[in-house]
Amino acid sequence: MAKSSRREFIKMSALASGMLLVPNFLHGLDRGGLSLLANSNGKRLVVIQLSGGNDGLNTVVPYQNDLYYKARPSLAIPSREVLTLGKGLGLNPAMEKMRLLYDQGYVSILNSVGYPDPDRSHFRSMDIWHSASASDEYLSTGWLGRYLDSLSGPSANYAAIEVDDTLSLALKGAQYTGIAVQDVKRFFQATNDQFLKQAAQLHAEEHTHHQVDYLYKTLIDTQQSAGYLQEKTKVYRSKKEYPNGEFARHLKTIAELIASGVESRVYYASLTGFDTHVRQAGQQANLLRELSEGLYSFVEDLKQQQEFDNTVIMVFSEFGRRVAQNASNGTDHGTANNLFLIGGKLKQAGIYNEGPNLQDLDQGDLRYSIDFRDIYATLLHNWLDGNAAGILGGKTQVLSGLV
Repeated sequence: MAKSSRREFIKMSALASGMLLVPNFLHGLDRGGLSLLANSNGKRLVVIQLSGGNDGLNTVVPYQNDLYYKARPSLAIPSREVLTLGKGLGLNPAMEKMRLLYDQGYVSILNSVGYPDPDRSHFRSMDIWHSASASDEYLSTGWLGRYLDSLSGPSANYAAIEVDDTLSLALKGAQYTGIAVQDVKRFFQATNDQFLKQAAQLHAEEHTHHQVDYLYKTLIDTQQSAGYLQEKTKVYRSKKEYPNGEFARHLKTIAELIASGVESRVYYASLTGFDTHVRQAGQQANLLRELSEGLYSFVEDLKQQQEFDNTVIMVFSEFGRRVAQNASNGTDHGTANNLFLIGGKLKQAGIYNEGPNLQDLDQGDLRYSIDFRDIYATLLHNWLDGNAAGILGGKTQVLSGLV
């Protein structure tokens, strides 16, 4: 690389964004990288984020509760259309594929999940869920990132992978972070760009300025990880038919990574569009159908590859919606919500706890009965063999009968 090119690279890399030359995904990779060791047979967690605040009452419907119909005269799901489950609860009629998974004993539904002093801001509430902080506490690391930090020995090299172009706070640790990648082939091609390869080679040959040394190290690690993923994913290409849409493509990518033997304990994907202030019924139904059909294909794919029993899927949203509908046939930001766990080895499938109490509201909002951090603690302790108290700060309890 010519010296003028090198000086220009250093100058531009020193900019705060660092994004003029470096793709987004490079900023989601720390020195932990991806392990180049043999395949891991450990358990894995797949997290599905429903961004925007999914309306839980029209997802898991209290169809035998008159208060539900009184609060939502035109938005409530008619009882005759509900996919009944038990305990007076049923699924939105758009979730037929989720009902099939439920009937097979693969789904556990946790009701009224939330936290004390809830925040109704999308960004702040999502930060709370990502970092597992208290509502008045601000953390710069995510709960899964701290899990990566806590690993020792060969396990410290396992990465968390988010199928997206940017990395969520949940996967950012102090020492190790996950990696964000939407398309493995494009990821590999981008990191093998001739300029970036020359930059990495230059770093290996010459002393560089300390302010960009980390950037060069990241380039090298990313190129190694991209090559590893590229080689691994040649092993398996899913033949399972998935629905159309970006969300299903992301799930298919995760299935291919898992079946190819990629060494990751955590995968992360999102489905957006749940901020349903206006004309909610059709919009939410389409999203819930996309969710349930995508998850059904994903589960069938993992089962075919004998990988489902080693996998737990957690589906959450940053908050629910208010109990009463608004004047625009939608719902506004609320608090507690339902959460789904999906897996082949759940200790307790079905409805985990009682449905929301519509007689005891907090200024029109649902009160939480399960702290979401207790679910994290359970997954960390019972499924991922992590130090839940150390990762979450000792504020939580492990729930019985989940995983």
